[in-house]
This record gives sequence, C-alpha cells and structure tokens, in this order.
Amino acid sequence: MTLFQGVGTALITPFQNDKVDFAALQKLVDIQLQGGVSALIVNGTTGEPTTMTHGERTAVAIAVIKQVNHKIPVILGAGSNNTYTAVEYAVEAQELGADGILAVTPYYNKCTQAGLIAHYKALADATDIPIIMYNVPGRTGVNINPETVEMLAGYKKIIGIKEASGNIQQFMDVARLVKGRMDIYSGDDGYVYPLLALGGKGVISVVSNIAPRFMSDMVAKYFAGDTDASLAMQFKLMPLVKALFSEVNPIPVKCAARILGIIPDDYMRLPLTRFSKEDYLKAELRNFGLLND
Repeated sequence: MTLFQGVGTALITPFQNDKVDFAALQKLVDIQLQGGVSALIVNGTTGEPTTMTHGERTAVAIAVIKQVNHKIPVILGAGSNNTYTAVEYAVEAQELGADGILAVTPYYNKCTQAGLIAHYKALADATDIPIIMYNVPGRTGVNINPETVEMLAGYKKIIGIKEASGNIQQFMDVARLVKGRMDIYSGDDGYVYPLLALGGKGVISVVSNIAPRFMSDMVAKYFAGDTDASLAMQFKLMPLVKALFSEVNPIPVKCAARILGIIPDDYMRLPLTRFSKEDYLKAELRNFGLLND
C-alpha cells in the first residue's frame, strides 16, 4: 500500500504576533497544490509542533485537511517520546480525517530496538490509517536499525519509512532487507536521487516549501526514465540545500519563505531563533533562480 509517490512537503507553520498565521498557511498550501506536490505533511518537525499547543496543532491539521479536500494525501505528525501520547496523536489524526501518520522515533529516552518495535506496533494497533516511520537519529538520539525496519515491514498499516540518517550504507541495507514490503522516502533533500535509485518512492521535503515545482519535476523525471535530467537537478539543488540546513531546520527555510514573499514573517518560537545568515541565503536563492531582486 503506497500512500504517495513523489514529493511530500514537510510544511512550515507560519506565525505572526506569536499566533498561527492561518492566512499565510492557506497561501502556502495553495502554492504547494499549484506546484504539483504529491502529499503534505503537517505538524512534522518542520512545522514546529513541539512549541505549539495541542489546540494549535489540531487547528492547523483541520485547516489543511479542509483546504486540500482530498486532492492529495495529508499526513499528520504523531511523534512523541511517550508512546501513550504518540498513540493519542495518531488516534486523533485518524479522527480528523488524515490520510496517514508520520511517526518519529521516541527522542531523548534513547530506547532499545525492542522498544522501537513495541512503540510502532502500539501505533499500528491503535489506528487503521497508514503509518510512515521517521528515522532521524541526529535529532532523536536513536537509530532504527535496518533489521528493525525489516521486522516492522508490513505489520498492519506500517507501510513506509522516512530515512534521514544520512547514511548511504543504511539506506542500502534497508532497501535490501525490506525487499519492496515497505516504501522508502528520503528525509533529506540532498539524498533524493540516491534513494530513488535504491527503489525509493520519493522525498519528504523541506525545500519544496519554497520550490515545489522544481522538486516535483526532479522526482517525476526520474520515474519517467529521464534519470540524467533528474541527477542534474539534484546537483543544481545541492548549494541551496546546504544553505537551507546551515542552521537547524526550519530556521533557514522559514527565512527563505519570507524573503520570497510566501509568508509575511519568519517568526520562530523559542528556543528557535531567526536565521543569522540572511545574505548568504539570499545569494543562494539568486543562484538557484528563485530570487531576482
């Protein structure tokens, strides 16, 4: 069961005056739909859910689900370092009408692989919508080992993994072990082409907040057989990716979205702060062709 193939945008959450800016969010979603993305991920890491209230998270999810109106899948973040809280988020996501769940590994606790298996099975046992696991050890302090992915592949509605370990050997091991029983998505805009070459279904992207058409075309060209063009686009993308991850995500991409007029304010909730290298980012946006000031 494939939830989506192509580009899923990990949406930023616009704020203004320390409140969610729903008008800016609506504009952002319209840009994504017009840009041809295949899915939207709401309340993932890029959306800053850890500094939002439960009510804000729910309101943002409802707004996006209503606006998208089944045009493409809407996937809600349901991650926590408390399995019971993650289950509550997952159940609520299903009740709100989400098409799927993106569930990051429990962070800070640094659980064992057995703990990861129990965590994800608890989510799958509590819900009926597809689950994509999210492996990002640089943030969470725990890695989903390839053998663990193999054990969870195909368990009820656990249908995919977002791989953001940055480890090509791990990508290869996961692809070899799951043998098509689980969809693999790049969790890093800098590794889209290699993941596609290993049989991946696409990318859950930060860059597509500001360049949805480019990202969609890069992946579409690969699946259409024009792999040389797709690779050339990946190479073109790399300096911009470097700039957008020169400080912790989503600080740079929210700054870029403000520079490009997608959102009016790049306000960050503490402990995140505004981007400190705006001139560098503007230069890379110009070089990429997104900024012509």
